Amino acid sequence: MPERIMVVDDEPDLESLIRQRFRRQIRDGEYDFVFAYNGLEALSRLLEFPDINLILSDINMPEMDGLTLLAKLNELKNPALKTVIVSAYGDMDNIRTAMNRGAFDFVTKPVDFVDLETTINKTIRELVILRQAQQEHDQLIALHQDLVVARNIQQSILPKTFPPFPERNDFDIFAGMNAAKEVGGDFYDFFLIDKERLGLVIGDVSGKGIPAAIFMAVSRTLLKATALKGLPTGECLAYVNDLLCLESTASMFVTIFYGIFDTTTGELEYANGGHNPPYILKADGSAQTLDMTDGIALGVMEEMEYQMKKITMQPGDGLFLYTDGVTEAFNAAGEMFTDQRLAQLLTGLNAQLIREIVQNVFRNVSEFSTGIDQSDDITILAMRRSAG
Repeated sequence: MPERIMVVDDEPDLESLIRQRFRRQIRDGEYDFVFAYNGLEALSRLLEFPDINLILSDINMPEMDGLTLLAKLNELKNPALKTVIVSAYGDMDNIRTAMNRGAFDFVTKPVDFVDLETTINKTIRELVILRQAQQEHDQLIALHQDLVVARNIQQSILPKTFPPFPERNDFDIFAGMNAAKEVGGDFYDFFLIDKERLGLVIGDVSGKGIPAAIFMAVSRTLLKATALKGLPTGECLAYVNDLLCLESTASMFVTIFYGIFDTTTGELEYANGGHNPPYILKADGSAQTLDMTDGIALGVMEEMEYQMKKITMQPGDGLFLYTDGVTEAFNAAGEMFTDQRLAQLLTGLNAQLIREIVQNVFRNVSEFSTGIDQSDDITILAMRRSAG
């Protein structure tokens, strides 16, 4: 598309001079000139040709002079509309006034067409830069809007209504996630496999941002769909691992802990795919890590086996699942929160309600990292067997 330039001047011979001087650029489609003979006609021309971005305007004209036109153009608040003032050298006071009012540049009469072409080309280069900046700005706005939508979608697929099973009084459960970016790669989930068994899942996808969020959604969906078939935890992880290996085109993987809690007996069957060891919150007030099973992250290698283990949670015992965003959070001194600090914190919080334990761990990690940008997603899922 040619650059459309409007020339505003009441000199009758200027149009023919412009067309003659720039005939090659007009022929080659580089420039397209529009002419007006005063400020009022120029405003009308802008309505007729809204793609005009460069105006060459005289100052002294009938009906509406160049300074008044410049004031009207400023009211449009269009940074991509540039005005170059063309006036007699002896009219320097008005030229200075025009520059103070926002004119981009000026040339003097009698017009030196070499200087005019240089000024036009310089102004067009500035316009190209402005257009590119505006385009990039628009793309960033669109991306931000997409990320907001993606964040809302991601948050909507995670359970966030608590208590989730208000008719049940045999266990208490609470969870939350703070993403490091607009969207995250962590996830948690819980669901009733049947009337007696409760599935508990937490996962952490490699990487950050949109790719991790997409892989997170796929991983969570596959895990839940497989788990609801009632498969043992180890078989469930093995099946999902094979599916993820087929789908993982960006060498992504996910660590997952999956447990099945029998609400009638207190038995917890679990398998681990490279995830952080959860904590058992004992009814006596202590907190100790769960004895882990072997198993690598899901999505790394096909046909992997995942061992299972079982423990019995006594009435009042709790299970605390988390991602490494908790223990690997940094403070201003470059220190990590660490497993040791988390264990001490959980021991001190053990007597509290599950909701309070989760919220207090989030608060303690946030206070520990005051002044430091969050570098990783932080996700917690906790459950307690009712005491009686």
